[in-house]
This record gives sequence, structure tokens and C-alpha cells, in this order.
Amino acid sequence: MIETDVDLQPLNTLAIAARTAYFARVENIEELREALAFARAKKLSILPLGGGSNIVLTGDFPGLVILIEMAGLTLEKNLRGTRVSAAAGENWHRLVMQTTEQGLGGLENLALIPGKIGAAPIQNIGAYGVELRDTFTDLLAVHIPTGELHVFSNKDCQFGYRDSAFKGAARDQYIITQVSLQLPADWQARLDYPALRQFFTERGQDTASLTPAAVAAAVIDIRNSKLPSPDDIPNAGSFFKNPLVDADCYRSLKAAHPDLVAFAAGDQWKLAAGWLIDRAGWRGKRRNSVGVHDRQALVLVNPGRGSGAEVTCLAEEIAEDIRAKFGVNLEPEPRYYP
Repeated sequence: MIETDVDLQPLNTLAIAARTAYFARVENIEELREALAFARAKKLSILPLGGGSNIVLTGDFPGLVILIEMAGLTLEKNLRGTRVSAAAGENWHRLVMQTTEQGLGGLENLALIPGKIGAAPIQNIGAYGVELRDTFTDLLAVHIPTGELHVFSNKDCQFGYRDSAFKGAARDQYIITQVSLQLPADWQARLDYPALRQFFTERGQDTASLTPAAVAAAVIDIRNSKLPSPDDIPNAGSFFKNPLVDADCYRSLKAAHPDLVAFAAGDQWKLAAGWLIDRAGWRGKRRNSVGVHDRQALVLVNPGRGSGAEVTCLAEEIAEDIRAKFGVNLEPEPRYYP
């Protein structure tokens, strides 16, 4: 059923006040196709919405918001391990917990990432040295202009760092309905990320005997120690991508700032955006209703329930300052609408 003039503030984790002209909740592919047909008939723009954790609403949305509430999860053993197929409306963190509690490894480093499963491939979500593409096999998506169901392989998705085909050539062309992953039979803990390795070292734990659930618990502990829950302080998680720079730029910055936090990424270097923002003096700063979190400079918060314009203005001010001080461009992770 199509609703009109619906409040979106409870449906985005930044708690930005905005409304949409039209709104539909869909629980299956047929309902999704009906909503898309309605939008085509009225020539409406579309905003697919999951957990609302990766968007910034810069104003009221003049088209149709489609809330993805498709549910369903299957786990099937095979020769390579376990194939997991999850409907797009399932909660990502809940999936991580369900698999790790069953002793299945592969997703534990991605614990506590907010949002729904359908959004995970768009962003190629990643954390603590692991990305979605490491276990991703394929997905199902409905073609917005035609309503046809398409299959995308790992290669088809063209995954990159916080990137995929759905942010490029396939942008605004598909709505993901199901995601499938392959969890390995021969699992080994991925502890190459410094904060995660340090967690176990400080506790004197034998990393050779770790379970997926133990790693997930460590990730949750680390994230809770520095990242605010949207339930407590409205936020969209990490607001900026960690910028990639060439070796010359890295060496220059390292010479000027010996404590620079960076990680090798092939022939490039990935700079810690949070370190740059913190070093520039932004951590804990407020701009009216919005601000930068006092424990993690990478997170913009909206405790005063400010407008989308306030959030984007703060983000632009930070990006300009980082460009001026370090010669590095910061790119927002969340997508701005409309």
C-alpha cells in the first residue's frame, strides 16, 4: 500500500527531520514490483531504504521511499563450507551473530556494522581488515526500470574500497533483494588489523585457539569503546572514507607528521581519516545542533536533531580544512538525498 506525506526522521540514524511525498513498505519481490510500477506511472524518483544508517537527508524527498522489509535466511552446507543466503531486509549484525554463534567464521570482523543486508554490497562494507567481497558470492536485484530480476556475481559487482558497481554504472538502476555469501570450512582468524591484534595481546589470549564468536565479541568491545550507538546519539557511523594516496604523498605526510596513521594498500597508502580530522582539531567540536564525536573524530553526530544542511555544511567545512592542512581530499561515505 502506498502512503503519502510520511515522516522519515525515525527511519534514518542521523535523526534528520524530513518527509517523503510517497512511501511503501515491501516484504517480497511482488510488492517491490508493484511499488516500482507506481513510481514509473507517476515518474517519481526512488529512494530504497534499509536501516537508514548510510544516508543524509538534505531535505524532503519528492518521490517514493521504498522501505525494504524482506525477511528470510538459509544456511546450506557444501564442500567449501557454508553458503548463507539472506533477504535484503535482514539485519546485518544479527546475521553476523547467528553465524558466529554456530561456529561459522568469515563475518566476525564485520560485527556491529549498522544497517540491513541489502545495503552491504553497495558499500562493500568493511572493518578490521575484512570486506564483504571476501565472502560474497552473488546477489539478486530487481531492475528498477523493468522490474526484472537479475543475478550479480562477485565479479559483476566490481567491488572496490567502499565501492561497487551500484555506486557506478548500476547506480539507481537496481534494488537488491537477496545476498549470498560463502563461509569457509577451513577458517582462520583475521587479526592483522592493529587494534584487533592489540586487544588479544593485552589480554594474553592464545590467538591460535580463538573462535569466530570470540573475535566477534572483541570487535564489538572495540567498537563500543569508541563508536556511539545511533540509539544514544544520532549518527551515521564513519562519515568519511579513509583516503587513498600515492607513495610520494604518503612519504611527504609521514615526514611532516611522524605519528601519521596509515596502512599499505597495494601500491597506495590508506590514511586514517579519523587521525587527520583529530589532528586538525575537530574532535568534540560542535556547530549548533551537529558536531564531531568526542571519542572518534570520524563520526559526525546530530544530538540536537539538526537539519541535513547542517550536517553537510559541517562535513564540507571539515573536508576543506583537511585539504588545506594536509593536501588530502576526504569523501563522505553516506549518500546524500535528494
